[in-house]
Amino acid sequence: MKRTLGLKIDVDTWEGMKKGVPRLLDSLSELAIKGTFYLSMGPDASGLAVLQLLKNPRFLKKMLRSNAPGLYGFKTALYGTLLPSPMIALSFPELVRRIMAEGHEVQFHAWDHRRWQDGLPRRSEQWIRDWFAKGMTAFQNVTGQKASSFGAPAWLIDDRVLKIVGDYGFSYLSCTRASEPFLHEGLMIPEIPSDLPCFEELGVKMAGDNILSLLANGGLHVLPVHAEVEGGIWNAHFMHLIAEIKEMSYKFSRLNEINNSLKRDQLDIRKYGMALLPGRSVPCAL
Repeated sequence: MKRTLGLKIDVDTWEGMKKGVPRLLDSLSELAIKGTFYLSMGPDASGLAVLQLLKNPRFLKKMLRSNAPGLYGFKTALYGTLLPSPMIALSFPELVRRIMAEGHEVQFHAWDHRRWQDGLPRRSEQWIRDWFAKGMTAFQNVTGQKASSFGAPAWLIDDRVLKIVGDYGFSYLSCTRASEPFLHEGLMIPEIPSDLPCFEELGVKMAGDNILSLLANGGLHVLPVHAEVEGGIWNAHFMHLIAEIKEMSYKFSRLNEINNSLKRDQLDIRKYGMALLPGRSVPCAL
């Protein structure tokens, strides 16, 4: 794996599913590469983020820096408050089938992304169990298959989450921002982390320069992509970045392909930690 790049594509909102996913599918087809789509299945409650604007100044700065209105749209800011929450992937079964038919991997990202992201530490273990049960059932109903991986919303996990994750027989996880794959302590499940920065964290210019610098020496890397961002107003920047990466002779892989190539006896066993990364508003798992 001297030059391998996995694309981890998170779908967090109804708008991202409806508009961002088709645009990304067209882009990836044009670039002749495949990725792994992590789907949010249930309600889009993005409007609840207004509470974070009041409580967390870093979140407000992130929204302003990333041009959130342009990325997510006005209606998205009202879902779950003044407007009812539409279902995300559940609303677009034909689009989910298109993702699969075009050779991309689909995996489970969330049932209710916003409530997990904003309040996981305050939730009960039973709430987390119910969240997984709803999400995994919805995933199987739409895709016709069981999810073999979980990518936590906002890279937010705790010990209760990993305990419950162990009940689902996942082949691998992608829940952290660590620098290289490892085995989760206690679970012994491989973690394939997103080690590169997101566009919305640093801005397209700084993030792009940072990504290319980190890729210069080769190795195995995973680029986190969001349907609302790289499939939205920053799609042209994404296309340009991928073209530059292709010129660096990188092989693009789905995350399940990366998982199949890992030599588990050579992976470190690690316990995750939490830290605040540049450009993020809350800590995420490392």
